[in-house]
Amino acid sequence: MLAAAVTRPKGTLIDTHIHLFDSQRFPYHASAVYNPAPTPLEAYNRFVKEAGIDHTIIVHPEPYQDDHRYLEYCFANEPKPGFFRGTCLYDPIDPATPARMAELTKRNPGRIVALRIHENQPLSAKPTTSGAIRDRDLRDPQLKKAWEAAGKLGMAIQMHFIPCWGPQIGELAAAFPQVPVILDHLARAGQGTPAEYDGVLKLAKLPRVYMKFSGVRYSSKQEHPHRDALPLVRRTADAFGPDRMLWGGLGHNRADFDKAIELFETQFAFLKEEDRAKIRGLNAAKLFRF
Repeated sequence: MLAAAVTRPKGTLIDTHIHLFDSQRFPYHASAVYNPAPTPLEAYNRFVKEAGIDHTIIVHPEPYQDDHRYLEYCFANEPKPGFFRGTCLYDPIDPATPARMAELTKRNPGRIVALRIHENQPLSAKPTTSGAIRDRDLRDPQLKKAWEAAGKLGMAIQMHFIPCWGPQIGELAAAFPQVPVILDHLARAGQGTPAEYDGVLKLAKLPRVYMKFSGVRYSSKQEHPHRDALPLVRRTADAFGPDRMLWGGLGHNRADFDKAIELFETQFAFLKEEDRAKIRGLNAAKLFRF
């Protein structure tokens, strides 16, 4: 059980952003962009029971690219029935992607909640067309087909990006207003200019765009609990409101969990408890149909 010094917040607690890795049983893809240490399912299952986490979204990570076998293994060996949902990663400009997403969702009904798209290079860089699944052209007609197909399958689009891409994401979100869009890691605000982040905040005008409170370290120059990010978090929460913010990154163990709670309560101290409860889990329960 958790130590007495760690107080689990009351109410629903959903982690919308966790990566799990088991490179021994499930080797990484040949196009993996990094080589992480193992964070296997079995240890994570023990942790979430101790911590009292109600549900988790497994964000299918880049080391596995479009090989979703470990994600499906996690679904089959979860700590309790219906505990996990997951995102998928397919090449958004590959004509085969809509059919591949449909096949994955058919095998795992109700489980695949988003197609994740990575845009982490400057606007001036040439879009990639092959290799690791990242930095494709957001204005490619095939990408629009993948975006639309995800919506028809009941999935969201989950964007992992730096702020300069905000306007192009807005174009797509406006073109497909029925498709929820999730913005990861406070849009990595620290890797863009203030003007670029203003462009990200404009996405809040679109009613199905959500911001994820995670990865705060990407937007901070200070150590935990990243107090220099307080103004950024306040502006972001004011723009999106407490009904369209999600919480991710609660960790893989009790030490991580303790820090995550401290970070959350520090950064959202200005909100009423009923609004903090929405961000801790109620919004995710509604969006991801738990």
